[in-house]
Amino acid sequence: MAANYFKSIHHHSLCRRHSIDCPRTTFSSSSFFLKPTTTKITNTPSLSSSHFTTFSLSSTTSSTSTTPSTSQTITFDLLEQHLSSKDFRQADEETRRLLIVLAGEAAQKRGYVFFSEVQFIAEDDLKIIDGLWRKYSENKYGYSVQKKIWNKVSKDFTKFFLKVGWMKKLDTEVEQYNYRSFPTEFIWEMNDETPEGHLPLTNALRGTQLLNSILSHPAFQGDEEEEEGPIIEEKGVESGGLKSSAKPPLSKRVFKPDYSF
Repeated sequence: MAANYFKSIHHHSLCRRHSIDCPRTTFSSSSFFLKPTTTKITNTPSLSSSHFTTFSLSSTTSSTSTTPSTSQTITFDLLEQHLSSKDFRQADEETRRLLIVLAGEAAQKRGYVFFSEVQFIAEDDLKIIDGLWRKYSENKYGYSVQKKIWNKVSKDFTKFFLKVGWMKKLDTEVEQYNYRSFPTEFIWEMNDETPEGHLPLTNALRGTQLLNSILSHPAFQGDEEEEEGPIIEEKGVESGGLKSSAKPPLSKRVFKPDYSF
């Protein structure tokens, strides 16, 4: 009986030592989330193809690299499926998810992208996302479409929001505008009345720096072109001279700073 007692103590001691030296491995739901690595495109999409295409990114990690990397394959075929079926609501969500994954591990953990992390997204990745949006919207949607509108209004975000329909006029005596409420007040069906550049959406809850970083990304520098000049309000002719618009300039109007998307 004594022998069994000491054997039990010895067994307990070994188990305790093993539990200290080799702690149990636990897994959380985030353990299986895509982790960023430096990426490069191994397959380039053919935007003219009629079938769904899988786009793969291969890892080229470096221990000292500050750019995001992914140890798993990232595909854009789900985005293409949503866009080809004209499910723009889900395509917008998938676009947001892809940007978070491509921006890096920190963005994945917090669930959104900081403007300073946009630089980590590869040019080819943004071009693929933009190209799919343009392909399935007949060049009505996409970041490059938004970039051209932004340039035309001299990079004035208030004018840009009005142009792409992200702001709405309030029914008040004084001319006021407010930002549309997400998702009910945005237009998810493409028709003749849908403003050009309405999608994809970019969250402006923390200001316009994120959208600025996306539209200023090197992926869209090639889209710079000579513009006809900034959009200005029309002026009528009265008594042989120019008549100024009755509306005050946008900088003088009243806006409610409620970024809700």
